[in-house]
Amino acid sequence: MCGRTACSLAADNLRRACAYRDRRGRHRQPDWVRGERYQPSYNKGPQSSSPVLLSRRHLQQDADSSERVLMDMRWGLVPSWFKQDNPSKLQFNTSNCRSDTMLSKSSYKGALLKGKRCVVLADGFYEWQQQSGGKQPYFIYFPQTKDAMDKGTEGDEEWKGWRLLTMAGIFDCWEPPAGGEMLYTYTIITVDASKDVSFIHHRQVRAGKGMPAILDGDEAIRKWLDFAEVPTQEAVKLIQPTENIAFHPVSTFVNNVRNNTPECVAPIELGTKKEVKATPSNKVMLGWLKSSQEGSPQKKENDLPKWTSQFIQSPSPKKTSADVLQQWLGKQGQPPAKKHKA
Repeated sequence: MCGRTACSLAADNLRRACAYRDRRGRHRQPDWVRGERYQPSYNKGPQSSSPVLLSRRHLQQDADSSERVLMDMRWGLVPSWFKQDNPSKLQFNTSNCRSDTMLSKSSYKGALLKGKRCVVLADGFYEWQQQSGGKQPYFIYFPQTKDAMDKGTEGDEEWKGWRLLTMAGIFDCWEPPAGGEMLYTYTIITVDASKDVSFIHHRQVRAGKGMPAILDGDEAIRKWLDFAEVPTQEAVKLIQPTENIAFHPVSTFVNNVRNNTPECVAPIELGTKKEVKATPSNKVMLGWLKSSQEGSPQKKENDLPKWTSQFIQSPSPKKTSADVLQQWLGKQGQPPAKKHKA
């Protein structure tokens, strides 16, 4: 299953990272819908809100179905047919939706057949491996190029920062019986774990466990979102495990969902308490986090989530996110983080 994610880009950079070409081949950036509600975080759990991509036609009937918008939605799908006055009264967990039952379960079938498909965005997601001494968390993400270390330029220039993980999701819209604001919620579709991450957990070992269905590349994203051109039965063929992922172990600091700092995604070395040394993979992550704090004071403030003293266990000198990462990372290579390509 997918029970925790990170999405730390500021709202404007999230738009740039989601740039695409529309049906006419024009370079576009998706507009935000209710973008003021989006809050970056290194540690997002179910019932929190996360950014998703969807077709503009869901919100505007005469819009081109290939046009995309960004919206902050709550994680954990509330079906439109739910009749209680409070969505928290839903008696079952809808944060994940198994691909092999999504067309049979009433919670998802209706929305899926109506084309309510979305792409859930994240820097990556966390999974926990069961061990004799407890659970070891891992951070899983798309392999990154050295360009991800670049800060890039503002405006409409090509995004060269972190490549976002794009996960297939289903969304729905619930209206309170007594009236009020519509609630948009989503679920992440899961598939059997690919062979390279099955050592972390495998669906066959624990029923219901799997990894997110990852859409690798803009063509897959286009087909999944464009419900007017790509029917459901064709779109679901995109839901397959992928081997094009990288991952590394992280500290159990991430176990507490209230902890929201770069320490959550920082690589660690298993079996020792000494700091992990930098590798080609985690050097990219260090550069990415470091660049997010360079530049103007406004950029520093906007690019990183605001966390308060409640997340800090003891007083300490102020550190930037790059400082925290540097504390965790050494300077010279070890074997690189596990990386697999399809």
